[in-house]
Amino acid sequence: MFLINDTTLRDGEQAPYVAFNTKEKLDIAQKLYEAGADELEVGIPAMGKKEQEDLKEILALNLPIPIMSWNRATMSDLEASLECGLKSVDLSIPVSDILIDVKFGGDKQKVLSQLEKVILHAKKEGLFVCIGGEDSSRADLNFLKEILALGKSLGANRFRYCDTVGILTPTKTYQNISELTKLDLLDIEMHTHNDFGMATANAISGYEAGAKSANTTVIGLGERAGNASFEQVLMTLARLLGKDTQIKSDKLKALIQTVGLASNRRIDTNLPIVGEYIFSHESGIHVNGMMKSKNAYEPFTPMEVGLERYFPIGKHSGTSTLLFHLQTLGITPTKESLQKLLPLVREMVTNRKKVLDIKELEELYLCSLDI
Repeated sequence: MFLINDTTLRDGEQAPYVAFNTKEKLDIAQKLYEAGADELEVGIPAMGKKEQEDLKEILALNLPIPIMSWNRATMSDLEASLECGLKSVDLSIPVSDILIDVKFGGDKQKVLSQLEKVILHAKKEGLFVCIGGEDSSRADLNFLKEILALGKSLGANRFRYCDTVGILTPTKTYQNISELTKLDLLDIEMHTHNDFGMATANAISGYEAGAKSANTTVIGLGERAGNASFEQVLMTLARLLGKDTQIKSDKLKALIQTVGLASNRRIDTNLPIVGEYIFSHESGIHVNGMMKSKNAYEPFTPMEVGLERYFPIGKHSGTSTLLFHLQTLGITPTKESLQKLLPLVREMVTNRKKVLDIKELEELYLCSLDI
């Protein structure tokens, strides 16, 4: 079983210019659960008292899924999570030479000893422990294997493989995750960034290589170009990879709208899964096919994600589109009249850069009869 550990309320909120208030956090957490998230990563207790209060309120929702915090692998961060009453923690530690040089002066032994100390305390407190391997995609695989072996010996539960700067490709992801999963030490969790537009693809490639979970964010929020998209990963698992989950279209739509509003981010009309226009068919060939079969040019139905299907009257429309709309008005045009109408529609749309509405089509059709 592959789990979605959504981090909209942690990594998503770390996106530049994004800040959620307490009410928004509670609303998003509730909607994420309702839309199908298996786990939530909800914040960073070490940020201070207000963040801790928010985390306690999220815990008070009593959602029947694990609630996790993000922490540096330090005793002070861990104590802040314990004070909140959290039962699951991600303990982040740099694992690439680049970041070990920056944060530990290049001392790998210091990294390992600090990680060991914090894990031991977390397990003593009965916590679920995920080791967050910061910058895993630029790390030496042998060092990652050493960390997994250490984590296993200390009772850690999971290793988060972080593509911190988004440099992976799906093929490289598959190769690296296969190397780690075949060790059978810790479950692997994917944490992918979208700097080259491959975050969702890399998360899915990790799943195919044996990873057991992935971090996501709603509408791909996150630092720089963002993270793997919750809705894209969810639909891919459900429709392409056979995950046993029911997509609740009304819940998904409500979640997207809530996060878009709270983050002040526009939901692009062509955004995969949830964009308003992704079920709009203008091309004459496509419309003709859709009239004959509703799966001719759609991989899933708009109803599954709370959207609608449209046949806009535009430059690339064919006679099938014109016929469809005129018939909804109770008009049954001849083939000849449609052929006469079509170039008029295309000229009008091209000149004004805007599709026709159904009333304008009716008026243009009646005028064309007099030409």
